[in-house]
Amino acid sequence: MASHILKNTNLVKQRAAEAGFAFCGISKAEFLVEDASRLEMWLKSEYQGSMHWMENHFEKRLDPRLLVPGAKSVISLMYNYYPNQKQEDDTAPKLSKYALGEDYHRVIKDKLYFLVEQLKLEIGEIEGRVFVDSAPVLERTWAAKSGLGWIGKNTMLISKQAGSFYFLAEIISDLELKADQPIKDFCGTCTACVDACPTEAILPNGVINSNQCISYLTIELREEIPQTFKNQMDNWAFGCDVCQDVCPWNRFSKPHQEPLFSANSELLTMHKAEWFEITESVFNRVFKNSAVKRTKFQGLKRNLDFLK
Repeated sequence: MASHILKNTNLVKQRAAEAGFAFCGISKAEFLVEDASRLEMWLKSEYQGSMHWMENHFEKRLDPRLLVPGAKSVISLMYNYYPNQKQEDDTAPKLSKYALGEDYHRVIKDKLYFLVEQLKLEIGEIEGRVFVDSAPVLERTWAAKSGLGWIGKNTMLISKQAGSFYFLAEIISDLELKADQPIKDFCGTCTACVDACPTEAILPNGVINSNQCISYLTIELREEIPQTFKNQMDNWAFGCDVCQDVCPWNRFSKPHQEPLFSANSELLTMHKAEWFEITESVFNRVFKNSAVKRTKFQGLKRNLDFLK
């Protein structure tokens, strides 16, 4: 392999670490043959629920070269979000850990843009696009292909060293780099996540039925939550962490070092009664830069009313 390819590969990983990314892996930009049939079956089973956008751009989801013409490499990155803070009232409605701080889309994307600019300064003009959970990119597949972990039965990307409380991001680039190799699946016979899911959304074959997933019901679903899930929501008002909390590999989780992911103190101290009495002005203040704003005030109120 040409020396400049190895040099650039090492440089990408070094600069990624300096930008705060815990792990960086590289895959060759190519068509995802195995995922084509899996995605088709998932969609045919209507496990996407009302997320009809999952049906769009089918080919682009499977081939990064359709997103970035001339792409040679997919650079996969992981950014820790495991908090060292938690809500004070154990009986209060719960938020997924990733939503405690500022919205990750903006925080991570800024770091990706900075990383790409750094690479351009040292390597020269390169074409590339950055992605953070906002485009037709099968991010967990690419992370697994690049050896950052394996896709567990809960469909999360799990790192043997650090668990799964990580945001995934990608840079799809025309830069030729040395590809990493996938690692084996270390879930074994463990079914902790399948057994613990409050709504039985994780099927035995490691497929998620979004129609039953609490994260889907509290974030993506725009209609009323079906009454069949009454008293099954495990007190989750936005998202759900159950399948990650019970995963044995998350015993290796360490608190993040990102100040922007620190929780709003008012959010942490809100008691159960305050949650159910929340006004729109309080919502706008507490969740000003939060991913929770995605539900809008009425969406969060719907979720809270369902928990009563």
